[in-house]
Amino acid sequence: MHTFQELLEQFERHFGGCTFPDHPATLYGPAQYILDLGGKRIRPVLCLMGMELFGELDEDAFEVAVAVELFHNFTLLHDDIMDKAPLRRGKPTVHTRYNEPAALLAGDTMLIYAYEHINSIRSPQLQRILSVFNKTAIEVCEGQQLDMDYEQLHPQEVEMEQYLTMIRLKTSVLLAASLQMGSILGGGSEGNLHHLYEFGKNLGIAFQIQDDLLDAYGDPEKFGKQPGGDILANKKTFLLVKAFALADAAQREQLSALLQRRDGDKVAAVLRLFSACRVDEWARQEKEKYACEARRHLEEIAVLSSRKKPLEALTDRLLNRES
Repeated sequence: MHTFQELLEQFERHFGGCTFPDHPATLYGPAQYILDLGGKRIRPVLCLMGMELFGELDEDAFEVAVAVELFHNFTLLHDDIMDKAPLRRGKPTVHTRYNEPAALLAGDTMLIYAYEHINSIRSPQLQRILSVFNKTAIEVCEGQQLDMDYEQLHPQEVEMEQYLTMIRLKTSVLLAASLQMGSILGGGSEGNLHHLYEFGKNLGIAFQIQDDLLDAYGDPEKFGKQPGGDILANKKTFLLVKAFALADAAQREQLSALLQRRDGDKVAAVLRLFSACRVDEWARQEKEKYACEARRHLEEIAVLSSRKKPLEALTDRLLNRES
């Protein structure tokens, strides 16, 4: 069994050899640009971990992992256009550096290349892999559409269950499917596949809550940037949606007024209201609830406990990170 870091290094060596053609540079340059920005590579490594849970790694696992990473970056590229985001991983977004048509075509091309990598696998499970991949791709698009729909609403109009559904589709299902596709290649049973998918889904929600907490309360030196970006952008997060649910009438009025502000005191004022509503405590409890559910499903997977150690370590790493 390999640790996350060891599998990450193996994936990076493999992924670094999967380059695009040189011509036309106006198409492939933007695609290569976003890949060169790096990233945590959590999803492709989860694919490798899913396979290694049940069997030995082979070339098929790396091909599916590459497809997952290409698809993930395709979604980021298109999301940045829809969100009009100027930066991605601290660098200009593709549509900012190039232009929107170039970014759209680069994203489309990455999606097609993702299918090419899946189509190259030799496993008799190809059709099952395609089925999981297609279902997940549709769900991620559904989640992005819901996210855009909710952006048009006041936070008070978004129910927590609606928000959870959006996060599950936009964030969690790709984590879960990455694990599941790897485990299909590794020969996991249907029961094990179910528990592994549920593990990934719950881990994804806990992961998002941790992201929201870090953005609001993270230590700037460890977080790598000044917290409060989501607050300044009026981004709907677990914290903001729940704050409107927990707040009394006067507090909701104050929060609504703060949404209209853009001054430097906005973040501190919103955080004071979050604390008054105890939304930070609620978020930490919710994160732990989903983390416990994820761990419960991991425990139910019928393999030697030693084979689960890398996933247990990754869970702790993702949910206790400070950056």
